[in-house]
Amino acid sequence: MTRAPADFARRVDRLLSAYGSADGPGLAVAILEDGKEIFSATYGQANINDSIPMARDTIMRIGSQTKQFTVLLALMLEAEGKLRMSDPVQKHLPHIPKLRHEVTLEHLASNTSGWRDHLDAMTYAGLSIFTPTSPQTVRDIIARQDDLNFEPGTALIYCNAGFIMLADVIESIEGKPFGTVLKERITEPLGMHDTSLMVRDGTVMKRLAAHYSRRPDGWANLGWGFGLGGEGGMVSTLNDLIVWQRNLDAPKVGTPEMYARMSTPGVFKNGTQGYYGLGLVTDTYRGRRAVGHGGGVAGARSESTRYIDDGLGIIIAANHDQLGGFVVARRVADIYFEHTPPAPIRFNPGRYREVGGADVIAISDSGDTQLFASSGGTSSFDYAHPGGAKPERTVVDLVLVPNENGTIDARFCGTPRVYRPLADGAAAAKPLAGRYRNAAQDMEVVIDGDNRKGTLRLNSPNGVLISPVVAADDDLWLMLEPMADFRPGAAWSAVLQVTPDGFELNSERVRHLAFTRL
Repeated sequence: MTRAPADFARRVDRLLSAYGSADGPGLAVAILEDGKEIFSATYGQANINDSIPMARDTIMRIGSQTKQFTVLLALMLEAEGKLRMSDPVQKHLPHIPKLRHEVTLEHLASNTSGWRDHLDAMTYAGLSIFTPTSPQTVRDIIARQDDLNFEPGTALIYCNAGFIMLADVIESIEGKPFGTVLKERITEPLGMHDTSLMVRDGTVMKRLAAHYSRRPDGWANLGWGFGLGGEGGMVSTLNDLIVWQRNLDAPKVGTPEMYARMSTPGVFKNGTQGYYGLGLVTDTYRGRRAVGHGGGVAGARSESTRYIDDGLGIIIAANHDQLGGFVVARRVADIYFEHTPPAPIRFNPGRYREVGGADVIAISDSGDTQLFASSGGTSSFDYAHPGGAKPERTVVDLVLVPNENGTIDARFCGTPRVYRPLADGAAAAKPLAGRYRNAAQDMEVVIDGDNRKGTLRLNSPNGVLISPVVAADDDLWLMLEPMADFRPGAAWSAVLQVTPDGFELNSERVRHLAFTRL
């Protein structure tokens, strides 16, 4: 007999049915208890044009769930003596530049490398993520970065580029395409015959869902312009994802020791434990250990997580971008464990700046609760997190506590921070108007306007970017639009901080992108 409450199925169905309508895209869901299904359902359409309903064997993109498979392959090669996770990246990829600090394969697998994420880097090089782009262009952008976000091992910022590099290492060692290695070593031995690497949208495949993005005028098929690989290129079905989750608990492919390494939270150099292992999110929710990964790509969202001490597994795959899998899986867990809502922690609404730094966050009221916002988008809060309120986003290691004086105390990857309020309608004492250049990446910027607002125009060999900018503080400006399609709900895309010789751009996943005044 299940340990779930008697009305579990009814309440979960009510929760999930909001994300898949009879005439719109949908999702497929399974909930496991000790490896056995206690709930499964499909909602909505796999293909709206042809009125094909969602099914358990509908093939969908699963995005960044791919990362755990990439890491497992690397650990298999390590077990065979073909690499070491402590190897510097350049040992296997000599075209990758050596920057301020050594970056290892383990840093890449744990999102602690400090390497800039290529999705943000593409955008801030004037190349839209929807523009048709060759694999070589993506790799050139990764290899042309001229600085790290932080010293490796000191913090965690999500980095898709790290898993592209890991997949390239696997290909170079095995002498085969990543998708072939994935099939030979993992998916075929497990009988996951509908799971594979699908590099580009538009691929012809039986039972492949259409993937939908919400636009102001309705649903649209908007594929990204570049190929996906070890960072997020896999497709799968609900049936196959159940096989994979069961394999994590009772391995037929891989070993318990490998999965234990992947599921063990990393520790930063300051001694603080983080929320990511090797290719797996290692979360703690309401005191319960949750290990898994989600995914988000053009027109698809997914989540697969296990409450490993409680026997609960949750699998979600959607063919649209209007579902936050991480949060929805938590709401399913709330129903299963019969959690009562925690008391909210109240902050003064408004925009805040990190004291002594350039990070900007915002708090807004939303009914009886509040929302967190940054350049990475908007999210709810986890008020039950130990030590304060934590943004309810997959890999954001930031905990906030309000102060009576109106400031906010915070811990970012275990390091203390203080945020102070920013005034609305600020004017900058240090205007940005002028011409700038980043020589290493051959990017030139022209900014016009006054000390309150202006327009940024960037030119590079990869394209052109035009964005409004508005003053936020004496030496701080906000860039408003470039990542809006990728991170809906973001009130700003990046922060521009005036420096003695120009400015630095800081976004969710790109830091210290420096431009010198000409």
